[in-house]
Amino acid sequence: MTGVGAAPTLGAPADDGVRSAAARRPKPRSVLGYWRLYLAISPFYLLFLCFGLIPVGFSLYLSFHRWDGLGSMEYAGLSQYRYLLSDSQFWNSLTNTLIIWAIATLPMLFIALVTAVMLNSAVRFKNFYRFAYFLPNVTSVVAVAIIFTSIFSTNFGLANAVLQGLGLDQVAWLNTDWGIKVSIAVLMTWQWTGYNALIFLAGLQTIPSELYEAARVDGAGPVQTFFRITVPMMRPIILFALVVSTVTGLQSFTEPQVLLANTNNTSTFAGGPGNSGQTMVLYFFQQSFDNNDFGYGAAIAWGIFLVVAIFSIVNWRLVQRGEK
Repeated sequence: MTGVGAAPTLGAPADDGVRSAAARRPKPRSVLGYWRLYLAISPFYLLFLCFGLIPVGFSLYLSFHRWDGLGSMEYAGLSQYRYLLSDSQFWNSLTNTLIIWAIATLPMLFIALVTAVMLNSAVRFKNFYRFAYFLPNVTSVVAVAIIFTSIFSTNFGLANAVLQGLGLDQVAWLNTDWGIKVSIAVLMTWQWTGYNALIFLAGLQTIPSELYEAARVDGAGPVQTFFRITVPMMRPIILFALVVSTVTGLQSFTEPQVLLANTNNTSTFAGGPGNSGQTMVLYFFQQSFDNNDFGYGAAIAWGIFLVVAIFSIVNWRLVQRGEK
């Protein structure tokens, strides 16, 4: 018999299947039901909370107070930040940082790209060359800075020996304004060129070889191939390396601190004669740990964060514009 009364009889097996599937489906557990998983990953978050998030929040709180590290804190409002904007020594350290970054980063990225092209076309000893170029990046910065101090020594340094061999006058590398900046830039270039070369090498290996073969068929030489194919295809990788190098360069500390520690200064964070090599981070350390002005030091730290954030946003906008 067909009709209205037959439908429940025909649909009954399907409803039973749906109910049985729903019965087999695991019931959602509450948040507390995953406590073992939360417990497993909790060490990372606890360490990040103790050594990352809380210090950052405390430094922001500290930047609105005057504190010498021992006595009671005194609320200062925005006076630390107002003084920071008019502090000529902070602006001098910012100028030094930007000059050293420009001298070091731009030549370093070009040399790294050329080195990566040479590594990519090498036929023999590829692994040896890669190890040799990456070695400066894993060498202790302190040891390297001490060696560069000897190289740039005025009377017995290797750099002046080369200049004298070429018939040029000596340069007081670690006692003049531009000599100090160039010395720090050369040290940073030597340390990070190999690292960036390996990043570029990874990008070069993603470029189809058919493009180079077509260029050779059309009569393009090595220079034309480099500027017409390699550089345009590597643009995202170059911008990535530029962003990373910018963030690293704006926070330079160890290189100038060790390189200029023995110059004539009352503070190891002064950056050499005339504060010519004093970067923003060195100035932060000088105010915090030499002058025990931790409140103003915290304000400087947030100023450094703002400068790095602005440069990162500018680089990010360049990347976005390139992708469009």
